[in-house]
Amino acid sequence: MRKVTIKHESWPIAGSFTISRGSKTSAEVVVVTLEEGGAVGRGECVPYARYGETVDGVLRALEAARPRIEAGLERDGVPEVLEPRAARNALDCALWDLEAKKAGKPVWELLGMAEPHPLVTAYTLSLDTVDAMGAAAKKSTHRPLLKVKLGRGSTEDLERLRAIREGAPTSRLIVDANEGWKPEELPTLLAACAELGVVMVEQPLPASNDEALRGLHRPVAVCADESAHDRHGLTELVGKYDAINIKLDKTGGLTEALALAREARGHGLQLMVGCMVSTSLAMAPAALVAQGAEVVDLDGPLLLARDREPGIRFEGSTLLWPPRELWG
Repeated sequence: MRKVTIKHESWPIAGSFTISRGSKTSAEVVVVTLEEGGAVGRGECVPYARYGETVDGVLRALEAARPRIEAGLERDGVPEVLEPRAARNALDCALWDLEAKKAGKPVWELLGMAEPHPLVTAYTLSLDTVDAMGAAAKKSTHRPLLKVKLGRGSTEDLERLRAIREGAPTSRLIVDANEGWKPEELPTLLAACAELGVVMVEQPLPASNDEALRGLHRPVAVCADESAHDRHGLTELVGKYDAINIKLDKTGGLTEALALAREARGHGLQLMVGCMVSTSLAMAPAALVAQGAEVVDLDGPLLLARDREPGIRFEGSTLLWPPRELWG
């Protein structure tokens, strides 16, 4: 019988991580470990309160699925026992890792993909005061791509953005409003983003109130994050958004993330591949989806006080393919 271990882990963040909805000082993750035939597969997820998830809820869901998992559940059976999002992500990625370890082949080879290449990831600047964010940008001016957390109103956010641009004059900028802007602010804010060289704006409006984006002149590409989860509902985003942010904790794992990426391309949408704040174990499968994406935002381990070992190696903002001992 397959041995299954389900564990909650807490990883301290370097300082704090703040967005429009609040702050946190640690990454609370759940790890699924599968042992079978001398091989070990692992997957990590982040239960996310925005989607009604808790660590306890994810642990209960996985424990309820334990008998099926121990009996040899395969990937195609995972949707039968777990709803999409975090819990399914951890199990799906653990099953991919287990299959790769048993086969002695990397996951990318099992998928028929080309060997992954290094990725340049965005580096996130947490929401803070104008002065603090300007100083953080200046400290990160060597990074080619910065993701800026905003969402506290047009006047304040424009001041923050100008300070950031002054601090990091050559970095490409992504703005993430985390649903914090209002429809009437959009024309002014998007025009200012274009003027300041922002290349993408993530989820400016609440997912429940984003219809104002349809038909709006968008001088900067607008990316769906909280509005985009899996393939269900993808067609509703066409006309409102120019891109989608694929996160494995939203799709429910690598399997659906790859399918979503293919279908989104078919609708003419750009791809951004992102993450929750988490360890290298969560970044590794996402790095496969990120091959060929227009924007990569897999800086989770860079935001932690420490990462798991062995972890992904970063050279500045360049993410190198993870060691096989980690995942895949």
